[in-house]
Amino acid sequence: MSYYRSLGDVPRKRHSQHRNATGGLFYEELVGEEGFSSDSSLLYHRNIPAAVVDVRPWEAPDTSTTANVPLKARHWRTHELKAGGDAVTGRHLLLGNADVRLAYAASTEPSPLYRNAIGDECAYVESGAGTLETMFGALPVTAGDYVVIPRGTVHRWLPSDAEPLRTFLIESSAHITPPKKFLSAHGQLLEHAPYCERDLHGPVDLLTADGSDVDVYVKHRGGDGAVGGTVMTYANHPFDVVGWDGCLYPYTFSIHDYEPITGRVHQPPPAHQVFEGAGFVVCNFVPRKVDYHPLAIPVPYYHSNVDSDEVLFYAGGDYAARKGSGIGQGSISLHPGGTPHGPQPGAYERSIGVTEVDELAVMVDTFRPLLLGAAGADCEDADYFRSWARPEPR
Repeated sequence: MSYYRSLGDVPRKRHSQHRNATGGLFYEELVGEEGFSSDSSLLYHRNIPAAVVDVRPWEAPDTSTTANVPLKARHWRTHELKAGGDAVTGRHLLLGNADVRLAYAASTEPSPLYRNAIGDECAYVESGAGTLETMFGALPVTAGDYVVIPRGTVHRWLPSDAEPLRTFLIESSAHITPPKKFLSAHGQLLEHAPYCERDLHGPVDLLTADGSDVDVYVKHRGGDGAVGGTVMTYANHPFDVVGWDGCLYPYTFSIHDYEPITGRVHQPPPAHQVFEGAGFVVCNFVPRKVDYHPLAIPVPYYHSNVDSDEVLFYAGGDYAARKGSGIGQGSISLHPGGTPHGPQPGAYERSIGVTEVDELAVMVDTFRPLLLGAAGADCEDADYFRSWARPEPR
């Protein structure tokens, strides 16, 4: 994220002495992407950030997957998954491939300190509220927020409401960024982008946690492409940063600040893109005015995306195009590449004359086939693939 921020106490010159009130040195940590060749931030710690005193294996949440065979469209009702636990060890993997993993959590407890050393994470908050505490500071989160967490960021989720903090989790194997088509050559969001830097919210308060022998749960690369887990015990708490600056940090962006692109006829999903990653894109559908050509059909046309699998997380509103399919709040659908899908029977006709829609959904399109996670067996609508052959709902 090439948008500079500074928080707390940093020296005038980077890589120079930065001393505390008694003359002792703070310890500088560079957190950077692509070695030393891309976005980075400099953090200043009260203690040595590399001081590990113990390690032990950690069995990360189940990442096993199976092929979508026989090939079919699928539907999961995430609200049927067991709520409870935390947003790290309690996440339910539904779909994944070598580029991205899609999971769901309905957390009620604080998570352990956690570092994803494989890739960036983007969590969409369906409902509830809380705080994401990070080594960069605290981020308040609430319903409708995307929360983007760079690879290697130590953080923990703290739900604050009586209701579960429900999150749709997009775990990348690389980085998650605003789409390049919305950025200038120097990284500024352009005038035609559906959001701008004012809509991105970084950490607001530094954290001053103390403690010794502090456990951090780390998900990392294993052998032969496997996912490994290790608990690293640090001599001091990683939330001991007195200041930082740079262009790499966690941030939130509210889906309600997304300005949709509309047209005389139906606009395809790339018009609604919000993020991109290696091997996938993220789009969202928000309340908006719809097509205004006198002969327009406002619902999507049937389509076969031969190069991608399409996942939709239905986050709110009234998704009229899917009425009669069983889709509801919290549903996740998978429409695999090369197979046609679209509105339910009768939706074409009902949409004519509609001037606006009230829908909220997050879409992830992947360019490699998605495999099925074990958690899906607990909440799948096994008959969903037949929904287009059902009679029109009355």
